[in-house]
Amino acid sequence: MSSLSRFRLITFDVTDTLIKFRTAPGKQYGEIGSLFGVTHDDNHDLVANFRANWQRMNRIHPNFGLKTKISEKEWWRMLIKGTFDAYSLSDEKINNMTNYLIDLYKTSSCWVLTFGTVDFLNYLKMQKQFDQNFKLGVISNFDSRLDILLRNMKLHQYFDFILSSYQAGFEKPDKEIFQKAMRMSEIKDLKPHECLHIGDTPVTDYFGARNAGWYSLLIHDKSPEKLRKKYGDAIEDHHVYQSILDMHKDISNGYIKW
Repeated sequence: MSSLSRFRLITFDVTDTLIKFRTAPGKQYGEIGSLFGVTHDDNHDLVANFRANWQRMNRIHPNFGLKTKISEKEWWRMLIKGTFDAYSLSDEKINNMTNYLIDLYKTSSCWVLTFGTVDFLNYLKMQKQFDQNFKLGVISNFDSRLDILLRNMKLHQYFDFILSSYQAGFEKPDKEIFQKAMRMSEIKDLKPHECLHIGDTPVTDYFGARNAGWYSLLIHDKSPEKLRKKYGDAIEDHHVYQSILDMHKDISNGYIKW
């Protein structure tokens, strides 16, 4: 299978790897807020509020509340409440917005495929016809909506299994989630060095997979030189691509060096 012939399992991250937001969540929240009668002057404030509260919620209640024993719905309600904190909204309005947004982000209304995704997955699907011992999967730090979202994005069909951090009980970069993926593949005698993970985040995807004994490729808009300034020489130039399309070209031509 070209330069991927050594691998028996290939997995993908989801957000900013296979799909990306149509609109930044904070801005999207502002638009939805307007539907619920929330008047605001600047979406930039909501974008900043969303980012700050996203980071805070992940720090205090990791893995969508699984570790601190709050429901994922309550996790999102707390995030939305924090994002709109300056507007002193009633609990009823926050609850209604939460229900609406949770359902909305299951659909393609908020997401779009990244450039080259379908062509690359079709390429891998074609390769699978010649290698029955080779499987595809998803490993994503995501809540329980991941499966239905990938169905709605018409991507579910490409994968032998889909594993969210919420389902696994562990988040990337914890090696436990990569080990769980190996078990879910049901590939007999699968070894870590026979696995490849493709994602967009250096810490969780690139280093997370490598710390689990896997190989990894990184989809990132920054050049390898800029990444090295932050992460050191451990990120190899020939394993960094700006798009799945670029990576697909090198893989199909056998240019990747492991």
